[in-house]
Amino acid sequence: MNKKGHVLNAVLLSLGLGYLLEPAGDLETFRAIIMIGVPVTLGALFPDVDTAFGKHRKTLHSLPVLAGFIAFPYVFGNLEYVWIGVLTHYVLDVAGSKRGIALFYPLWKKEFGLPVGVAVSSKHATAVTVVITVLELVLVALVLYEVPQWGLELGRQAVGI
Repeated sequence: MNKKGHVLNAVLLSLGLGYLLEPAGDLETFRAIIMIGVPVTLGALFPDVDTAFGKHRKTLHSLPVLAGFIAFPYVFGNLEYVWIGVLTHYVLDVAGSKRGIALFYPLWKKEFGLPVGVAVSSKHATAVTVVITVLELVLVALVLYEVPQWGLELGRQAVGI
C-alpha cells in the first residue's frame, strides 16, 4: 500500500474506533477520535521510514518491531495507540498489496502476503484500503461487544446458571 492508503486507513480506523469506544457522538467521541487518531496515524506511517535506510518492507515491517511498539507504553507510559497504526500498516501491506512483508526479519527474509492484494499503483488501491478498514473495524467491534458476552455465557454455563 502507498502512503495515501496507510493514512486513509488510519483516519477511517480512528473515526471508527472513536465511535466504537464513545458511541454517543458528542464531545467525548471527538476527544476519543483525536486521542486515538494522532498516534494511530503516526504508527501507520512509521514502518515506511525504512525506505530511507535498510530494506523496505523488511527492516521496520517485522513482528519484532511491532512487539517493541506494543511493549513501549508498558515501559515508558506513553504511545498507547501507536502500535495499532503499525499493526494496520502491516495488515494493509500483507492483505492489500501484492508483495507482502518480511514478518520475521532479520531472522527470515521471506516476504508474506495474501493473494488478494493489488499493486501499490493500482486504481483499486483505495477501494481495497476501505474494505480492509471496514473488516478491521468489524473485528474490533466483535472483540469489544461480542467476546465479553461469549465469555459471560460460558461462565454462566460452567456454573449452571
